[in-house]
Amino acid sequence: MNRTTWFLLGAVAIRLLSGCGKSEANSSSAVKSGPASISAPGSAASPFEIVTKSGVEMVALPGGGYLMGSDQGNADERPAHKVTVSAFLIDKFEVTHALFTKVQLPNPSHWQDSPKKPLERVRWRDAKQYCNERSLLEGLRPCYNEKTMDWDCDYAANGYRLPTEAEWEYAARAGTEEPYDFGAPDKLRQYAWFAANADQRTHPVGQKQPNRWGLYDLYGNVSEWCEDIYSPAYSTESPAVDPHGPANPGKDVRRVIRGGSWKSSPEACRTTARQAELTGDSDACFSTDYCGFRCVRRATAEELQALKSNAK
Repeated sequence: MNRTTWFLLGAVAIRLLSGCGKSEANSSSAVKSGPASISAPGSAASPFEIVTKSGVEMVALPGGGYLMGSDQGNADERPAHKVTVSAFLIDKFEVTHALFTKVQLPNPSHWQDSPKKPLERVRWRDAKQYCNERSLLEGLRPCYNEKTMDWDCDYAANGYRLPTEAEWEYAARAGTEEPYDFGAPDKLRQYAWFAANADQRTHPVGQKQPNRWGLYDLYGNVSEWCEDIYSPAYSTESPAVDPHGPANPGKDVRRVIRGGSWKSSPEACRTTARQAELTGDSDACFSTDYCGFRCVRRATAEELQALKSNAK
C-alpha cells in the first residue's frame, strides 16, 4: 500500500472519529430538562421574591427534581426516592395572626400577644378556608371545594392551598441533600426556635436566619400542615412527578405536618422528618399549639417570568 493510500485512509478515520464525537455532543445537548428529570443539588432552582396583591411576601421556585426522604432517617422516611415538583410560589413566612385575621377569620391561637407570631392551634380545614379567602381577596380561583367532605383540592386552580409534602420538602431542602440545608446541627439555634431555645412558646416570624432559598422558620417555631394524608409507607408508593399523597382511607384520617416547632428536638427539625396529626375538624378542644401553616400556589413558566420581571 503506497503513501497516498495510507494518507487517504488516515483522513477517513479522523473524519469518522470526529463525526462520532460531534454526534454524541449533539445528542447530549438535545436532552432537555423535562418534568421527570432529576437535577443535581443546587441546580434545580433560581428562586426570587415577590409581593402578592394582598401584600404577602412569597418566594417563587421554578421547580425541579430531588431525592425525597432519607435512608438514614426514621422508617417512614425510607427509602429515599426521586421526585420532581412543578414550579410554585411559597410563603416566605408562616401565616401570622395578622394575615389570618385580615381575611376576617377568628384567631384560634394560644399565644396572641403579637400579630407577627405564627398562627397555631389551627385546624386543617380552617387553614384551607384561609387559603380560599386569600385567593378570593386576590381574584384567584380557589383550590378547595367547600361543598365536599374533605374540601377536595383542585390542583389546576391558580389559588392558594397547603403545600404537598413533596413541595414542602423540596422548598426546605433548597437544593441540598443534608438533614439541614445549612449543614451541621450545631447551627440550628441560628435558624430555628426549638425546644432548646424557644422558652416553650412561639416567637414572631423571621427572627432567625432563612434557609438558602430565603424561607424563614422552616426548622422551628411551629410545624406546618401539608395537604397530604399521612401514610408511613408512602415513600414506597409515591409517584415520581408531583405526588399528592395517598388516597383517603375513610376513617382515622391523619394529615402530614412538616418542620420542627418550639417544642421539637433537633432530630424532629430535620428537613425529612415526618409527623402525622388528626385534622381537628370535629374536635371542639383542638389544642395543637405547635402547628401552623404556610401557603403555596402553582405558577406557569410564563407567569413566573412575568412575576420575575415585575419584581425587578
